[in-house]
Amino acid sequence: MNRRLFLSTTLAALGLARTARAESFEFTLTDEEWRARLSPEAYQVLRHEATERAGTSPLNHEKRAGMFHCAGCDLPLFSSATKYDSGTGWPSFWEPLENAIRTKPDPGIFGDRVEVHCRRCGGHLGHVFEDGPQPTGLRYCINGVSLAFVSG
Repeated sequence: MNRRLFLSTTLAALGLARTARAESFEFTLTDEEWRARLSPEAYQVLRHEATERAGTSPLNHEKRAGMFHCAGCDLPLFSSATKYDSGTGWPSFWEPLENAIRTKPDPGIFGDRVEVHCRRCGGHLGHVFEDGPQPTGLRYCINGVSLAFVSG
């Protein structure tokens, strides 16, 4: 288990981790149902805002045409047409699909960032930064375990 995931898991066990927000979402499950539905790493990322280790996702190298869906609720989030290699070690996109994501401020030990989550289930996806390519100038830096690729 990588160090950041270990820390997130430990904090969650102590009740100190940030958890998926208490907002209301159209797709909801109990914590037990989320654990059964997701891999342990995806559960920590999507439900407790952990971060997977850079460079570990096979989706970094995915180049086929298709869509990247939320691994939690299967909502299409990003088109492969907006994916690019940011060199960060995480799948990166310059634009999400319309009405797919929501954002919120994420102040913390890494400075002020903007968190990205699935608008349907509230699952944590990653963060968005203002250092991406044109036409948007944005970089949606997304945890691969929070995504499922659907070719086509």
